[in-house]
Amino acid sequence: MNAAELSSIAGVILSLAMSYIPGLSDWYNRFDSTKKSGIMALLLLIVTLGVFGLACGKVLAGATITCDKAGALSLIEAFIAALIANQATFVLSPRKSDPTRQIVARPTAPVA
Repeated sequence: MNAAELSSIAGVILSLAMSYIPGLSDWYNRFDSTKKSGIMALLLLIVTLGVFGLACGKVLAGATITCDKAGALSLIEAFIAALIANQATFVLSPRKSDPTRQIVARPTAPVA
């Protein structure tokens, strides 16, 4: 599994976690969309750097990441892949309903 695949999987997991894990989703949803984007980009960068560090430390078995210039360039590719996977998951996943929002039925006028 290469860095882009690992980072993409992490991007999907982070998006779903921020949407559906109780407590975490409540914390995340209190921010406006600009702050949410910044938080998610920072988390994805941390994950991408973590994948690179684990691969360079030979902790991540089977990773195809090298600890040189080519590996650093693949790191950029992995980060972009994570961002794309994260946003695609956000757009495609159904939204949790807001329990504070109530749907009120409108009365209909009698038919004459």
